[in-house]
Amino acid sequence: MEEAVTALATSPWLWPVLFGLVVGDAFLVVLPSETAVVALGAVWASTGAPPIVLVIVVAMAGAVCGDGLCYLIGRRVGLDRWRWQREGRVGAAIDRARATVERRTAVLVFTARYVPFARIAVNLAAGAAAVPVGRYLPLSLGAGLAWAVFNTTIGALVGRAFGDQPLAAVLVSIPVAIGLGLAVDRLIATLDARREARAAHDGVGPDAD
Repeated sequence: MEEAVTALATSPWLWPVLFGLVVGDAFLVVLPSETAVVALGAVWASTGAPPIVLVIVVAMAGAVCGDGLCYLIGRRVGLDRWRWQREGRVGAAIDRARATVERRTAVLVFTARYVPFARIAVNLAAGAAAVPVGRYLPLSLGAGLAWAVFNTTIGALVGRAFGDQPLAAVLVSIPVAIGLGLAVDRLIATLDARREARAAHDGVGPDAD
């Protein structure tokens, strides 16, 4: 198994698979793109492969492309064309994003990457609201880079603890990644709830700032 992990880390197929996984995660939240990036950071720390900078660049590129596709769909199609945009958790996330995306674009684009369903909702809403590309694209690039660096760093920290045991590093990094994702999701939800409560107490809408 150790050899299999090492072989995967040095395979040329790693890069298109990683890119496709991160792009696809913009639409299908079941795809474990964060887990994959964290695991690769852990393998790099244990074995020196794959090149960590390339992991960050490919993950960032996939993130920006996936976000950009959602933005284009929102801009061309809107937020109400398909049933999945109006129902369930995606519909609820779109409703929240639609209410504030023009005023809080930077905050939403950066934080949405860490919250299930928020990534697709925020980028669709940004496109539908016609947020200028010159404003949106730098935010997407910055958010993608921050996300890629964050996840590879978490993986590398776990990998360092396991020395030359890449399989153990991967097995431990996966629940760590899931746990951190849940924690970030909870933190952002708590901060949003407090902000909405404060806005309601002050007698203004949640998008007034």
